[in-house]
Amino acid sequence: MRVSILITVLAVVISFAKAYDPSPLQDFCVAIDDPKNGVFVNGKFCKDPKQAKAEDFFYSGLNKAGNTNNDVKSNVTTVNVDKIPGLNTMGISLVRIDYAPYGQNPPHTHPRATEILVLLEGTLYVGFVSSNQDNNRLFAKVLQPGDVFVFPIGMIHFQVNIGKTPAVAFAGLSSQNAGVITIADTVFGSKPPINPEVLAMAFQLDVNVVKDLEAKFKN
Repeated sequence: MRVSILITVLAVVISFAKAYDPSPLQDFCVAIDDPKNGVFVNGKFCKDPKQAKAEDFFYSGLNKAGNTNNDVKSNVTTVNVDKIPGLNTMGISLVRIDYAPYGQNPPHTHPRATEILVLLEGTLYVGFVSSNQDNNRLFAKVLQPGDVFVFPIGMIHFQVNIGKTPAVAFAGLSSQNAGVITIADTVFGSKPPINPEVLAMAFQLDVNVVKDLEAKFKN
């Protein structure tokens, strides 16, 4: 009996030992690049809290449209911990996305964040695809100004401007540095390139088509 109780107690102690605080234990941890007199937290050094100032929590410029003169006709302006040092340890960031008519934010994933998007202007077709475990189901909607859509963490998702006028959206992400993996760029533009025969089998394409795609995305 005593042995079983001891095992139970040890199990509880071990479980607590593996736990961690779900949120910061200080008001803020403003990121700095200079390690002198700093503490390394969440990938950044933190300055002395007494040296923090309002500018550490401020960014200006999201009122300006991004340049959509590119192959996908969209632009993502990211406001993460690199732009606002005070975001360090806060687990949140923001983006502005501009879309030219018929432009798109092509299929991509955020490995470290769920995304919640609100459309301000235009009309977007948006969606995400669930994992293999869920049979790769497509969840998609057409958004009008004021509509909100959520893209779960790690899911491949996209947005397409289906209107004849520019579109603008803002999105919040549950990470100070969410990361982004654009599917086409990653698969066909890796450095060095993936063996074309591997991708030809994976995508059921002629190997010459894969070589053309890798040539197009290598830059």
